[in-house]
Amino acid sequence: MNQGISLIVYPVKDLDAAKKLFGTFLGVAPYADAPYYVGYRVGDQEIGLDPNGTSAGPITYHEVSDIKASLQALVDAGAQLQQDVKDVGYGRLVASIKDAGGSTIGLMQNPSK
Repeated sequence: MNQGISLIVYPVKDLDAAKKLFGTFLGVAPYADAPYYVGYRVGDQEIGLDPNGTSAGPITYHEVSDIKASLQALVDAGAQLQQDVKDVGYGRLVASIKDAGGSTIGLMQNPSK
């Protein structure tokens, strides 16, 4: 089910300041740079900046092969649905749940290659 963490998204208030900081910290330019999302790739890891994020901290997205089945299995196991499956562009699907402690866990399914 879980193929590992492949995306970490940080909610940010000042996107320009965050881009400067993360560009320096990661040592790479963003591959995606839009007013609603800035993404960096470092090896197999993606780090994203979300100026519209509402969580108190970063959200880790675990890559799964079947997001609907994985989401349902987690809800059946007691997780609270936070965001149902949503296409965020180019066929990438995301969803999120809250665990028993209130932490947000993201799921991500990339389009078939």
